[in-house]
Amino acid sequence: MSSPESPKLPVPADVDLSVRLGGLTLPNPVGTASGTFGKGLEFQPFYDVASLGFIVVKTITMEPRAGNPSPRLVETPGGMLNSIGLPNPGIEAYVRDTLPLLRTLGAPLVINIAGHDASEFARLAEILEKEEGIDALELNMSCPNVSGGMDYSTSADGARDVVSRVRDVTDRPLIAKLSPNVTDIRPIAAAAAEGGASAISAINTLLGMAVDWRHRRPVLGRGIGGLSGPCIKPVALRIVRDLWRTVDVPVIGIGGIQGVDDVMEYLLAGASAVQVGTANYYNPCVGKDILEALPRCIRELGASSVRELVGTLEDPR
Repeated sequence: MSSPESPKLPVPADVDLSVRLGGLTLPNPVGTASGTFGKGLEFQPFYDVASLGFIVVKTITMEPRAGNPSPRLVETPGGMLNSIGLPNPGIEAYVRDTLPLLRTLGAPLVINIAGHDASEFARLAEILEKEEGIDALELNMSCPNVSGGMDYSTSADGARDVVSRVRDVTDRPLIAKLSPNVTDIRPIAAAAAEGGASAISAINTLLGMAVDWRHRRPVLGRGIGGLSGPCIKPVALRIVRDLWRTVDVPVIGIGGIQGVDDVMEYLLAGASAVQVGTANYYNPCVGKDILEALPRCIRELGASSVRELVGTLEDPR
């Protein structure tokens, strides 16, 4: 529960931070990236997480998963490689033990799900359909750290199939999380939208590896991992801009966000909202810091709402 010492952040009356993602209205555009914010409960000693626009919690799967062998994390110049591997207790224990805690967070709640195939994605959504307090589902179609984890975001047909099958069992807003590890993400995002996605989140991590040359082996236990952090922001910004020009659903920008300047760049590039990821590890107050500074930056551009700025980046002459 939130402590009395961490009140909600005040928002100037002349700035409207609210955004809309399909059928989901959010109080502001600042959310968390799955896997980097735990259950959200861990961050409550630092600030009132109910102030966030939305919270995306760690991926849940049908069966329990132990995750990948260690080492699972390694720092790189300007970023981090992770090979966590989606450890979780499985959907049955999650609904029984974890979901009641998540309902106490106070911010809109997005549950991230991953299946071995399209039918398992749909089954997970069907189970969660019976549960209250869930505002949207994010479909993890692009995890590079499990076998087959990217199968559904590397082809248009695969993306359309997963999203449409989930759409058949739920009316909740659906966010399709896509991979940058493709030649062209645009037709894949368009197919996800055609299948019923309410929004696209981009990007998941880039495939990478680190090498211990003295021992002639990879550093990570699985060999490869997902690269995140400031070093991937230029790639993510370019993809967000491409998607803003291509799809008719909102885009959520992810990748390398450390502060309010990064958020402003994503908004202008075409993101309607953002997810803050790796920065949570070294600055647990990053979400609060961004929200405190965001109204001032919006006013600096002569705007009075987030929505006025989305996609307003000028093209090169």
